[in-house]
Amino acid sequence: MKIRDFGVEIWMNLYENNCEYNLAETCVESLTVKELLQIAGKEEEVIENILNMKLTYGAIEGAIPLRKGIASLYKKAKLNNISVTHGAIGANELALMTLVEPHDRVISVLPTYQQHYSIPESIGADVKILKLLPENNFLPDLDELRSYANEKTKLICINNPNNPTGSLMDESFLKEIIEIARSIDAYILSDEVYRGLNHNGQSFSASIADLYEKGISTGSMSKTFSLAGLRIGWICGPEEFIEMINRRRDYNTISCGMIDEYLAGIALENKEKIIGRNLGILRNNIKILDKWIAQEPKLSYVKPKAGTTAFVKYDFDIPSEEFCEKLLKETGVMFVPGKAMDMEGFIRIGYANNAQVIEDGLKKVSQFLKDL
Repeated sequence: MKIRDFGVEIWMNLYENNCEYNLAETCVESLTVKELLQIAGKEEEVIENILNMKLTYGAIEGAIPLRKGIASLYKKAKLNNISVTHGAIGANELALMTLVEPHDRVISVLPTYQQHYSIPESIGADVKILKLLPENNFLPDLDELRSYANEKTKLICINNPNNPTGSLMDESFLKEIIEIARSIDAYILSDEVYRGLNHNGQSFSASIADLYEKGISTGSMSKTFSLAGLRIGWICGPEEFIEMINRRRDYNTISCGMIDEYLAGIALENKEKIIGRNLGILRNNIKILDKWIAQEPKLSYVKPKAGTTAFVKYDFDIPSEEFCEKLLKETGVMFVPGKAMDMEGFIRIGYANNAQVIEDGLKKVSQFLKDL
């Protein structure tokens, strides 16, 4: 099976450990183990439990306390609707490899996480790209979606909240997509790794798994919960689909790490505290970014409604990769080029890092833009 290089991941691997100001980071500023245990208020108990933990494979489909914690993020989910995976990247791969066969039609939005269209392409699916445009606030064109949907459509892939644009489909919009999917008996895979990070109102948006009988939600501890180092993700979906996932999962996962699952379960027991912390960081930092964008005449964006990233259009005659490489070399500031997400003419900015890093990095970028 041949598959395209993963643009964003290659870019991050090349540069994220060699920059001074990481404005490509997509996780809300990561927690230390000590900070997590302080939030939980049981540092000694947890350390003692880990020290006495026998490192077997553990619960194959995920520890029960963790699966209960994940289920609590949904309105309708029970334990049999949840399977724990190696990050959301593992969840997406499992879902796609379980469902998609050669010649199936798969509809995917763009920009999005590249898995959602490159994996189906590698399988031999008929992939239709639904391009998200700034003039539509980076929301799918429903008429275009209807034009792609036919009797061979197995799956519609969305990303809500969207990476990299920060756009957000509310419940009524999701229901319109569901109506289209239901009319052709298609699944919907919604990558919801940024769910819980709405900038206004309720922090959690509606999940496709709660709204649609063939809705599949993927999530992780990385973005919303600031614990990417645990490498814990999940799939929430119909029980019969999760049974299929678990059969395939035997070939590439077996189980996730016991310590990782234990710490993830503790985080979900304290989800309100962690999300409160993270929303405070985001809502402060988006003000910094928004003020900066308004002062830069060569830059424009659709202000994000959720998540940790913004997709910024620039008015310079230079390819995005060259732009970002030159920026990094001259200032130490790291962005992600639109080319890495198959959207030339844009840059992705992550604004969930330490506020001082954001402010100092953006000042460097302003000088760079003047010189450019």
